[in-house]
Amino acid sequence: MTTANTRASSHAGYSSNSNKKRFWTRGSTVGVGAKQVSGHRKQSPDVSSALNDSFDEDVKAFLLDNDKLHTHDDLTQVNPVTIKTVLKCLQARYLENKFYTNAGCTLVAVNPFKPVPSLYTLKLMMEYHKAPQLQYLRPHIFTSAEQAYRNVQSQMEPINQSLIVSGESGAGKTWTSRCLMKFYATVAVSSSLKAHDTVERIERRVLDSNPVMEAFGNACTLWNNNSSRFGKYIQLQLNRSQQLVGASIQTYLLEKTRVANQPVNERNFHIFYQITKGATEDERLKWNLPCNSLFTWLPNTERTLEEDCFEVTKQAMLHLGISSETQNQIFKILSGLLHLGNVEFVSPDDECMQCELSEHSKDFLQIAAGLLKISEDHLLNQLRIRVIRAGRQQQVFKKPCLKSECSIRRDCLAKVIYAKIFDWLVSVINRSICADPSMWNSFIGLLDVYGFESFPVNNLEQLCINYANEKLQQHFVAHYLKAQQEEYEAEGLKWSFVSYQDNQKCLDLIEGNPVSIFSLLNEECRLNRLSDAKQFMARVEKALAVNECLSWDKFTKTPHFIVSHYASSVCYQTEGMTEKNKDPIPPELLHLMEQSKDSLLQNLFAAEEKIDETRQRKSLTVVSRFKSSLENLMNVLHSTTPQYIRCIKPNAECQPANFKKDEVITQLEACGIVETISISAAGFPIRIPYLSFLERYGVIGKKHLSLRLTAIGCSPTKKRRVEDHVENAEDMPCEAVQVILMTVLSSKGLNLTSCDQADSHRLLVHCGKTKVFMTHLMLELLENARTRLLSQKAFCIQCSWRRYQKRQHERHNRAATQIQAAVRSWLRRRRKLKQDQAARAIQRAWRRWRAVMDALAAAELDDTMVEESHCESLHGSSAGGVTENFMEPLEGATLSSKAADFWSWPFRLILPSAPTLSVTIKASGLQRLGSVLTALQLNFGISNYKVETNQFDEGVASIRARPQVAIKFHLGQSPLLHAHTSPERSDSSLVGLNQILLDK
Repeated sequence: MTTANTRASSHAGYSSNSNKKRFWTRGSTVGVGAKQVSGHRKQSPDVSSALNDSFDEDVKAFLLDNDKLHTHDDLTQVNPVTIKTVLKCLQARYLENKFYTNAGCTLVAVNPFKPVPSLYTLKLMMEYHKAPQLQYLRPHIFTSAEQAYRNVQSQMEPINQSLIVSGESGAGKTWTSRCLMKFYATVAVSSSLKAHDTVERIERRVLDSNPVMEAFGNACTLWNNNSSRFGKYIQLQLNRSQQLVGASIQTYLLEKTRVANQPVNERNFHIFYQITKGATEDERLKWNLPCNSLFTWLPNTERTLEEDCFEVTKQAMLHLGISSETQNQIFKILSGLLHLGNVEFVSPDDECMQCELSEHSKDFLQIAAGLLKISEDHLLNQLRIRVIRAGRQQQVFKKPCLKSECSIRRDCLAKVIYAKIFDWLVSVINRSICADPSMWNSFIGLLDVYGFESFPVNNLEQLCINYANEKLQQHFVAHYLKAQQEEYEAEGLKWSFVSYQDNQKCLDLIEGNPVSIFSLLNEECRLNRLSDAKQFMARVEKALAVNECLSWDKFTKTPHFIVSHYASSVCYQTEGMTEKNKDPIPPELLHLMEQSKDSLLQNLFAAEEKIDETRQRKSLTVVSRFKSSLENLMNVLHSTTPQYIRCIKPNAECQPANFKKDEVITQLEACGIVETISISAAGFPIRIPYLSFLERYGVIGKKHLSLRLTAIGCSPTKKRRVEDHVENAEDMPCEAVQVILMTVLSSKGLNLTSCDQADSHRLLVHCGKTKVFMTHLMLELLENARTRLLSQKAFCIQCSWRRYQKRQHERHNRAATQIQAAVRSWLRRRRKLKQDQAARAIQRAWRRWRAVMDALAAAELDDTMVEESHCESLHGSSAGGVTENFMEPLEGATLSSKAADFWSWPFRLILPSAPTLSVTIKASGLQRLGSVLTALQLNFGISNYKVETNQFDEGVASIRARPQVAIKFHLGQSPLLHAHTSPERSDSSLVGLNQILLDK
């Protein structure tokens, strides 16, 4: 067995062969780093030397072509694939401001450390969203986002998607997640106005959750000014139309110890600096935050960061539904925690006495108690006195705490309050943005976790963080590297091996059963004894010494152990690790917060007693809770289709245009980028089942395939599975696929009968047992052939359709002309018939009227007696008589002396009984006839008339008249005074008959 020092040095590097497995590739040799991994056949030293020289020449030739290095959008195009060539290509693209590069199934994102607004505009988002083929666009995080969105739209299992953003602290994971959320909030919108308003509201709330979560969960560390001190998995919920209807946030392992303990040259959470720098004068008075005040828990206040923007945080909280009053409560509590951090204790002379406050701490305790709205004396007692329950009857004993114990209880109170506020904020955000389960049926997950960490002093927090990164790395290995190996082997492909790193031994060391670091740590917590760092280190060394990933440095006196992670080796100190895992919360402190008069604190600690009892009964430690939540997360990731985004930090100083090769190499090796590129370049990234291949590309070899299908009695027009009609279900699809591939390759001048060309064919495509394995080049050939054939078919269809439309148009024109002619003819006949009917009706009416007139004239001429008398006065004066210019005298007309009604046209005269007078009236034509008929009181009409003569009635006698003969009436003396005179016309007086009647 090797010594501990030797083992530590062997595990410190990445090239440890114990954690590597082999992967198959098509070539006999593949470059990994500076080494060659040989195939199955052993080679002589001369052959190996020749191959190495040739390989070195290829590397030099590739690196000399500097003008083309930045043009490689995909690292699989790098030939040969080595650490040196990949690194040089990334550096060239970085200096050309090309920060995104494809690496097989992974997107590599190098942090520019400077604002690049042109990379994240709305126009660019829509360009990637509307692009017909994403592979022809430049690499971008929007490519991965759009690919995941299109996978959801395709509804192919698994429907749900996950975007896994990984990398070291400061590599740009938080910014990448923020841009991804903005992309989905922009493209997943509805065209309807109501739905658009809803999506816009959800979009604003989802985006507003970022500044709130970053203010309360991020801090400035040695490697990153905006480091996430918690992990989060955001589910963007989509409905059946793939529209954004809601979101939910799940958090993991908040580093609450940072509230009371900040590492050297690091800061507390951003929110504390925001309230101290951005508060107004009124707010400072409310929260007791005077200017230039110093707080123990607020180091490095002189540094001003972009994240210290208090107004943005307040506006975001307001949009999420947190009112100004509630915000005031939250900030007042946070101010109380800052004052609580300045409380210090002094050890008493007698150990049996309670610790006293230092002189300058009394005011801080009073202010803290006032801001938290609890009793000052009660708070001081709970910090200085520990309650012990012992025996079956749970007798209560009170014991004064030591100075160190008082500080621990103070820190514990601050941490539990801050953790409660953080969890409450997450629940408020989820209530604000989460949709009802009935409204969504798929989701796209964004995973943003803390990156791999290795500080000068590492403890339980770093162990949990690195454990989470180990699980994610295993997920990547299992999903891509190991899955491809198993699939190639199952499909019968013959390949050589390529080494890749498997971190299963490291995971067994941390979480394995029955013995692991976590299990030993939990066992130490269950034992009712004081924690001892050296004793725990001894137990770990004794139980896990056989694991190759564990080592120690014997020259270090501090209790520790070293774990060889997939990225690098990390030294963890065991001092205080057990206490952190216990995460003890004294019950008396919880009861103290329950008695607070602040409504928010009352709600936060209302049910804490029941939760605490359950926690004690189940012995849920920090690592147990974190392991359980991480397992749930991994189950979700395994049920989705992942998209990997590897963030790379080009330098530790966070400076733009500074690409340090050593640091980038470490990160590339840690996340397995080189192995991924090697496998993607050497293997077949495109894998399509036979049936899916035939459904899409069967049209290419339709003629040959139709003959084969017809021979077995299967019609190609029916969409049935070929296996149902063939006894040997494995051979027939393979033969059909080979026919299609032969058709495509023969069009490019490849003849499969030639050995060299056959080898080229196998480099492009391989037919397995159930799938077709292809390169991107072969896929492009198939797509071009399919597009060309479909274009020809589409052209034929268009010609046929245009010919059909033209014929239909001509037939419609002929039919319309015939219909128009028939309608015009019918309208003319109908108009002619109506005119003829109207003419006949007019003729009939005229003839009837003439007959009536003739009958009337004849009747009056036959039955009327006429007397002649003259009245000299009336006849002699043309102006004074009742003679009008349109009448002429009628001879032989007389009237009796009895009263009679005389109707004359156009007016009526009532002539009562009077002396007999002789009236001469002249008339001609129709006027004469009307006057006569009116005078005789005859009812004139076409079908109804009446003639009264003197033989039947007394009164006005009828006369025998001819058209040109005068009619004379004998009347009595006229009752009118001025009937014999003609009134003079005057402009100012009434004239005519009206004047006569008025005078009467």
